[in-house]
Amino acid sequence: MRTLTYYIATTLDGFIAAPGGGDPSGPDGFFTVTEDYLDHLVAAYPETLPVNARQALGVTASGIHFDTVVEGRRSYQVGLDLGVTNAYPRLRHLVFSRSLGQSPDPSVEVIDSDPVGTVRQLKQEDGRGIWLVGGAQLAATLYPEIDELILKVNPVTIGAGIPLFAGSPEVAARQFTLTNSLVLDSGVAFLTYAHQTR
Repeated sequence: MRTLTYYIATTLDGFIAAPGGGDPSGPDGFFTVTEDYLDHLVAAYPETLPVNARQALGVTASGIHFDTVVEGRRSYQVGLDLGVTNAYPRLRHLVFSRSLGQSPDPSVEVIDSDPVGTVRQLKQEDGRGIWLVGGAQLAATLYPEIDELILKVNPVTIGAGIPLFAGSPEVAARQFTLTNSLVLDSGVAFLTYAHQTR
């Protein structure tokens, strides 16, 4: 069975974006994109680099961990605001939205039905892992389906913003086990946790 991984950058105080949203790695963001950070993404997670970054860095490597990406409407809007209709063309790309209507890109599937049911169906299919790129509300909805967390913990606090999970997940506390960790010289920690089944 395939796994759903919430692979996301976060601050030390658990926020993935500023209160108003937007790209936390962009020009007005609070995540500093360092050389060692980019080097690690290129080597270990090339499929998670958006298309414009792949082109700028000359990255041609295919996926290592994921062949499918799922995201919510607000997360997808960050790319649309930059004129990018499919940030991850090498992956099967699903956007959950009841308001978007028709997809602005033929290679992006817009799903207006139950995210949990869709992800459960995706898990039954053959392939690599499923990457939950964001956002926080979709992560809360998919909370019981998350098998793995990969947190890119940046050495910054912002005091307020959009948390890892927005709203109240429908499930009680879940136990995760640290399965891998890497701290870069720049201070970004890559922490991998697997859901501990009982």
